[in-house]
Amino acid sequence: MRLGTASLIGLVLCTVQTRADELPSRKPGAWEVRQVIGTAKTSPLVVKQCIDAATDHLLQSSTGPYSADLCPTRSVQKSADGMTIDSTCTIAGKTAKTHAVIAGSFDSAYKMTVTSQGEGVPGNDLTLSLEAKWLGPCAADQKPGDLVMGNGIKLNILDAQKQGAGPTPPTR
Repeated sequence: MRLGTASLIGLVLCTVQTRADELPSRKPGAWEVRQVIGTAKTSPLVVKQCIDAATDHLLQSSTGPYSADLCPTRSVQKSADGMTIDSTCTIAGKTAKTHAVIAGSFDSAYKMTVTSQGEGVPGNDLTLSLEAKWLGPCAADQKPGDLVMGNGIKLNILDAQKQGAGPTPPTR
């Protein structure tokens, strides 16, 4: 179940991944990110992240240079209080259209709603809601890249990447 949920989140996030210049950097420090898939009545997936500029960039664009290949059709509209990103992506031979609305401040709190539709989306329609808030400086026992899952498991994305378990590009 958890692996399926992680794959589902990965699929949705890959279809909305941003290029480095599309989203402003989040304020360095500790962030709490809550994710809910669809209209799930279950508790949200909660992850606490300790970030600096480098790890924020990595977390926001985990598909790196592959984003342009996977999502060649993109439209980014910026406004005073947020942005809208529309993408058409192909992942593992399946096409999905994604509409993402982001509102708030990357210094304190923001919300993102992502709606994906298409053959590459389980059930052909999926919504992911994400709420993030800045908690303050990272704790003394944390370093940039630390992720603490809701169940208490802690990992560091930079260490995982060095060991070959970091973000990998999805199959086109």
